[in-house]
Formats: sequence, C-alpha cells, structure tokens
Amino acid sequence: MNAPDTPPIFPHRHLLGMANLLPHEIDQLLDLAEAEVEVSRRRDKKRSVLRGRTQINLFFEASTRTQASFELAGKRLGADVMNMSVANSSVKKGETLLDTAMTLNAMRPDVLIVRHHAAGAVALLAQKVGCSVINAGDGAHEHPTQALLDALTIRRHKGRIARLTVAICGDVLHSRVARSNILLLNALGASVRVVAPSTLLPAGIEQMGVTVFRDMREGLKDADVVMMLRLQRERMAGSFVPSVREYFHYYGLDAEKLAFARPDALVMHPGPMNRGVEISSEVADGPQSVIEEQVEMGVAVRMAVIQALLPGLGSNA
Repeated sequence: MNAPDTPPIFPHRHLLGMANLLPHEIDQLLDLAEAEVEVSRRRDKKRSVLRGRTQINLFFEASTRTQASFELAGKRLGADVMNMSVANSSVKKGETLLDTAMTLNAMRPDVLIVRHHAAGAVALLAQKVGCSVINAGDGAHEHPTQALLDALTIRRHKGRIARLTVAICGDVLHSRVARSNILLLNALGASVRVVAPSTLLPAGIEQMGVTVFRDMREGLKDADVVMMLRLQRERMAGSFVPSVREYFHYYGLDAEKLAFARPDALVMHPGPMNRGVEISSEVADGPQSVIEEQVEMGVAVRMAVIQALLPGLGSNA
C-alpha cells in the first residue's frame, strides 16, 4: 500500500488530546498511519509532502524516544526540522511560556511539537501561535500520539479495537499515557480496565468509563491486551508504594500473572521500561510482547498526524 499523495481533510488545526476526536477521526489517523508503515519500511523513506514546511520540536522535558520519533517523522515527510534545546534557551533565564510563543511565531513555523511538564501548557501555547501544535505530552494530562500508536499496534495484531478487553496496569495516577489511551479505547468500543494500588489511582477514575481492579490477577483475567505503565517516581512527592520490590511482587507483570490473560494477549509498554519494577525481562522480551513494534508504529503515527494537520493550517478548527 502506498501513502496517499494528498492527505485526507482533517477538521482540526491542532492535536492537543484525544478528548475532542470523534471515532471516525481516530480511524482516519490510524488508516493514514497504516500507509506510512509501508513508507517507513522502504529503502527510500523520504517523501516530499512537507517540502518547504518548518517543524520545530520544543521539548521542556527530556524524552529521547518521542523527540527522535517526531524528528524522523518530519524528515521522512521532507520538512525542515529544528530541535529547540530548552536547557540552553532563554526559558532557563526566566523567559515565560508566552514569551517563547512570541519568539517562535516570529520564526513562522508550520508545525510545533511541544512537550511540557505542566498540564495545559501546550493548549495555552496553541492559542498564542499561528501554526499547528501537536501535544507530545503535557504533565499528567495527555499524550495523544502515544495512544494512537498503541491503537495502531493493537489493530494490526487483533484486526479491531471494538469489543477487546484492555487492562492498563500500574501508575495510572501520574500517567498521561493512561488518560489518552482510556479516551481513545472507549471511543472505539473497547472494554477498559485499570489495575493499580489505591495510592496510584486518580480520584473519580471510574467516571472515565473504566472498571477498576486493585488485584493484578483479577484485572488481567481474560484480557486481550495488557498495557503496563512506567512507575513515575520522578513525579511522586511522597511515598506511593512501600518499596520497588514489593510493588513488583504485587503489580509487576511476570509470566505467572500474564497467564491469567488470554493466551494470545498482547503485552505493551510505552517505554522506557523499568525491568524488574513494572515488568520482568522474561515477559518484556517474550513472544507476546509488541513493545519494539510500538516504537516503529510511533514514527508512522507521527508522520500521519503531522500531514493530517497540514490542510488545517491557517483555519480556525
């Protein structure tokens, strides 16, 4: 399958989260990403759909995997890509986010990829710049392209999202990946479970349309997909788990716990993994793991999202 020469019309100017996307719009992005998988596997991976366009990657948080994925996506589409190192920028000297927006606007980029430690910061920036903005993760709010690449990986293996049972396990409280995935999976008709100790569950999580389990074995029973989350100790201002060793004993995914899921259940992890904390090496490297494939799908999804936004440049969507 060849990627379409003209991207389909996508009605949004920005991709800030999954909450505002309709099911057919999600499917549209996944279908476009499916075509881009084939492009990424060709010997000649370069396309010219973004020729003459400028993409700026603005990461206020370090993220080697996501930033590299967006950079590859932009370059494979023919864009001029600039990585803005915030650690060496004026932001460190007291410049505000809005000052940064004014500076970026003067550079006249076409697409701005933003990761920020504060929830809502990317949406604020999107209101102040004249280009399309893609949320590459904002605090514990959302990480929409991660949810899309997870969905693409699941769909390629299972053929569908609807009626699948997906168990999202671990540090749900601090996870933007969990939030975006819950919104996407519910929109496409999956049955979503969250599995975590009470200390790592957000208040009112049930209102997002999930079933809550505090026992790993019960939560994994007959699951089609087991999605592990990283224990985000850098965001914890207090003691959320007694010890890493005890956490793995009760909530780490090993072969014994995985056996409660369906025999053909997929094992996923957004990375980077803490082996021996949330997942064992035996499972991470085992036959049911699609973790490496998730990385590959990330480039394809980000290629799809960037070009899907292009027809909306300058619109008010």
